[in-house]
Amino acid sequence: MQTLTVDLGDRSYPIYIGSDLLKTPLLAKHVSARQVMIVTNETVAPLYLELAKAQFSGCSVSTLVLPDGEQYKTLEYLERIFDALLENRHNRTTTLVALGGGVVGDMTGFAAACYQRGVSFIQIPTTLLSQVDSSVGGKTGVNHPLGKNMIGAFHQPVAVMADTAVLNTLPERELSAGLAEVIKYGLIYDSAFFDWLETEMPSLMDRDPAALAYAIHRACEIKAEVVAQDERESGIRALLNLGHTFGHAIETDQGYGKWLHGEAVGTGILMAADLSARLGWLNSADLERVRKVLLAARLPVAPPTDMSADRFVELMAVDKKVVDGTLRLILLKSIGDAVVTSDFPQETLYATLTAGQQLGQG
Repeated sequence: MQTLTVDLGDRSYPIYIGSDLLKTPLLAKHVSARQVMIVTNETVAPLYLELAKAQFSGCSVSTLVLPDGEQYKTLEYLERIFDALLENRHNRTTTLVALGGGVVGDMTGFAAACYQRGVSFIQIPTTLLSQVDSSVGGKTGVNHPLGKNMIGAFHQPVAVMADTAVLNTLPERELSAGLAEVIKYGLIYDSAFFDWLETEMPSLMDRDPAALAYAIHRACEIKAEVVAQDERESGIRALLNLGHTFGHAIETDQGYGKWLHGEAVGTGILMAADLSARLGWLNSADLERVRKVLLAARLPVAPPTDMSADRFVELMAVDKKVVDGTLRLILLKSIGDAVVTSDFPQETLYATLTAGQQLGQG
């Protein structure tokens, strides 16, 4: 097991990374009182709920099993968590536990931020995407039909447990979706890590334990460092959204759940790289490297054929990075060097948005 720390002063917390950690009693010490509620979904519950409950022996544990899918990341289903907390008479010393992927983690964290004006919660992420991204950093929330993650709160967990063994049951499509976020870290922050990903992508796709453990550790290490510098995304943390403005537009347009979040982000990353190249910042050889590593991860790299440039712009205008009506994007000066900028001509953005299927063909 390896342990990283997200350094936020008296709100600092550990990230435990290793194999079969669910079988190791690590989390009870992070529960301040006896009440615990585990929130999970219909896919994960049969696999890991009993192991998670065993982490909290000696506590009064209640459980809630939600439907599985991005389409259920809504205020309606968030209310089910509040119903369960109230029906089971959980007080303000309770601890919520998110056992699942990013949807469960985001919703449980948001419920914890709101319930009795804030209670503790623990993240047990069960997808690669949630292990390397959404479980760390305290972003919580739900989707709205007009925009993804537009309703939420910053609320940090008290601990994160990333058990790499659970990835053995992860569908291949979900594995690829998680790798989009891993690739993002190399592109924005660490060119040597991106080089490693280019070489080791076949091993990651084959779920080689050593390769996965390194990728998860390095991704979490980068995110922990960034979050410690900029908890509420007023500066450097915005770089973690590379590809997300394009990707969120795809998810909103297509309907939540049709494209996995990581799939939309993968396509968004290539669109951001393409725009960077059109601006003369990223050279053509590096643009091709980005395309090839995404394809090696078996990610889609072209936007939906039925999405027009005008539709992209309409949806991108409903984005948390829009300030005073000005769209800001995360773009690449080079591999490992990203910037947040609004310094791009509208016609250049439209050129990327209209490139469509050409992006997938190189």
